[in-house]
Amino acid sequence: MNVKAELYWNEFWQGKDEGKPKSVSAWQFGADPDHLAQLVIEGKKTATCSGYVFYEEENEPLPSVGDYSIILSSEDVPLAIIQTVKVEILPMNEVSEEFAMAEGEGDGTYTYWWDAHEKWFKEALDKIGHTFKEDMLLVCERFELIHVKGM
Repeated sequence: MNVKAELYWNEFWQGKDEGKPKSVSAWQFGADPDHLAQLVIEGKKTATCSGYVFYEEENEPLPSVGDYSIILSSEDVPLAIIQTVKVEILPMNEVSEEFAMAEGEGDGTYTYWWDAHEKWFKEALDKIGHTFKEDMLLVCERFELIHVKGM
């Protein structure tokens, strides 16, 4: 976590009665960080997914219910805080239309979601020597917007 994100996190918790969580992550959305963060802030994006293989490759822990995340801009500026409310691991070809719509991207259709994610995953998997498969495992995460910086 960078210094700006850490300051934002500490400022958010300052003076709150409930206990500050021990851990928080700070990250950008993959394809278009600024646009996707704006969708979260507008309440249009309440879900995200990533390839399970990337967690394995990077030896990263999977998200868990209750986790907090600071959403960063493309320039690593903190924009908002979200909290994970549900995590499922599903084959990509079993992701529901409702989940795809909750991602809030493009025209909101399942077709748009599939095409955009297939393209992104093909490119990202190719970089690490893997091949895209329609049944690749996805980590499907639902979240709530907790705070927007400056509001």
